Amino acid sequence: MDQREAIVAVVRRGERVLVIQRGPQARLPGYWAPLSGKLESGESQEEALVREVHEEVGLRVSPVAKVWESQTADGLFRLHWWTAEAEAGEVVMHPGEVSDARWVTPSEFSRLQPVFAADREFFDRVLPQL
Repeated sequence: MDQREAIVAVVRRGERVLVIQRGPQARLPGYWAPLSGKLESGESQEEALVREVHEEVGLRVSPVAKVWESQTADGLFRLHWWTAEAEAGEVVMHPGEVSDARWVTPSEFSRLQPVFAADREFFDRVLPQL
């Protein structure tokens, strides 16, 4: 079976990254993670990043760079990790998709539970190098 393509949005404001707690209608609810979502047909990774962030938390972002790739633990999705800068504005959580949202440092992320193994690896190993 072919892997589906998805983006992970590493939305930054200064030294902090926006993470959400997945809501009851999201895949794998309750997990803390950066914003993410599937690419739609004909959509670029950058377009998917901008769309997903706006749909889930109401922020406008500018993609900066693709910084990493990983896959979901079940192997269904290839994840394309992009950094993005958020414009001024408040987080407005999409009901059902997002239960909570926080701007965290890498050390604060390490204390959140539950999280995905790839997200922990990103915050521990990749993000400090950016």
